[in-house]
Amino acid sequence: MDLASPSDNNPTFSSPIITANNTTTNNTTPPRSTNTSISSPSSTPSRYENQKRRDWNTFCQYLRNHRPPLTLPMCSGAHVLEFLRYLDQFGKTKVHNQTCPFFGLPNPPAPCPCPLRQAWGSLDALIGRLRAAYEEHGGRPEGNPFGARAVRIYLREVRDFQAKARGVSYEKKRKRPKPKGTAPTPASLSTPASDLSGSGQ
Repeated sequence: MDLASPSDNNPTFSSPIITANNTTTNNTTPPRSTNTSISSPSSTPSRYENQKRRDWNTFCQYLRNHRPPLTLPMCSGAHVLEFLRYLDQFGKTKVHNQTCPFFGLPNPPAPCPCPLRQAWGSLDALIGRLRAAYEEHGGRPEGNPFGARAVRIYLREVRDFQAKARGVSYEKKRKRPKPKGTAPTPASLSTPASDLSGSGQ
């Protein structure tokens, strides 16, 4: 994901991994191998949890640096949209303008001055993580600004425009339903047999 996380250098946010290691080194008696194997999966955050924590710290720092500063209860869907537009300056995805001769080409033959943006997939995944982190930090689901209608509309517009500008499709491929009735049933096998026997008389 091509998001910048300036809050990683903020000492106010401590990593749960470091805390767990410090507790282990203070013990004079080494833990048993059975206890270590049982506690290690629960004490090590997953990659998703680590990314969610970094994204949350980045958003909280954005609120503190906002002019005027914002608190989490004051945050609305409009502030989330400002945050997403702010992240575009750290994007790495080339999004062609409509006046660009490479508009709609998935593989441009030459460079162009079109801006770099955050990819739609990165923004969509980011909003999903922040929406979960908001509720984990005590926010009410019905007041979650990351689930606001304006945010959903914005993500849909970004997806549609980037699909046209880059010449790619974000539509999920639907799984074809399995054909029904391919294997003959015993009942269907017995019916022709009875017809054949009857026709011979």
